[in-house]
Formats: sequence, structure tokens, C-alpha cells
Amino acid sequence: MSTFPQNPFGSEINADDVIATMQQMRGWEDRYRQVIQWGKKLPVMPEAFKSEQVTVSGCESQVWLVSEQVDNTWFFCADSDARIVRGLIALVMAAFNGKSSEQIQQFDVDGYFEQLGLIAHLSPSRGNGLKAIVEQIKQLAA
Repeated sequence: MSTFPQNPFGSEINADDVIATMQQMRGWEDRYRQVIQWGKKLPVMPEAFKSEQVTVSGCESQVWLVSEQVDNTWFFCADSDARIVRGLIALVMAAFNGKSSEQIQQFDVDGYFEQLGLIAHLSPSRGNGLKAIVEQIKQLAA
């Protein structure tokens, strides 16, 4: 059994739910607010987990990512000191948490973010940071 929440939101929400919700939003501002709301629902990472070894490099904000594999299923706990980044982490967790290594490697993350309509509105450093988080998850699950 994982020591992390099975689902980072405390309820069932997955990549398909995120896409469906985001595609109902009218504009960038509504999407941005929704991402921040999901970030608020993301469990706060215990301070004991936050160390230099689990810091994601390539992010402008502080981002910590810890993982655990239980029976070929990956569980992640991640946090950031920036509200919007916490929301972006929530989107990543919806896609990858509770998945097998194979599912993580096969997930079309570029297509996912394209369907969310977010990348074009993120600063280059935020976009790079988001890619760094995804890359680290994929490396862990390789």
C-alpha cells in the first residue's frame, strides 16, 4: 500500500476528467482559475519530504517530487511554493499518479497539454518547468 494518497485530489479525477473540465471553460482566465483551484486541492507535501535531493531542476519555482512504486504502480507526491505551479502539478498528478511504468511511458503528455489549451499561455520558464516535472516522472518510471 502506498504511503501517498491514491489520488492526489482525495477523489477520483483523471486526465480525461481534467480535459473535459478544461474544454468547458470559455477563456484563458477561467482555465487559469481552475488550475489554481486544483492546486489548492493538492495535498501539502510534508516538510520532511522537502529536500535538495527531491527538488526538480529546470523549474523557476521550488518544486519537490517524491515517488514510490508499489507492485509496478507509481505514486507521486509533489509540491511547489507557487500557486500556479501547484495547479500544474495537479494536472500532472491526474495523468500519472497510480499508473504503471508502461502507462506513464505511453501517455501522450504533449497531446494532453494541447487539449488543455494551457501551454501557449504559460511563460517559457513555466512551460519548461512543467516539462521538467514530466521528464523526471518518466525517468523515474523508466
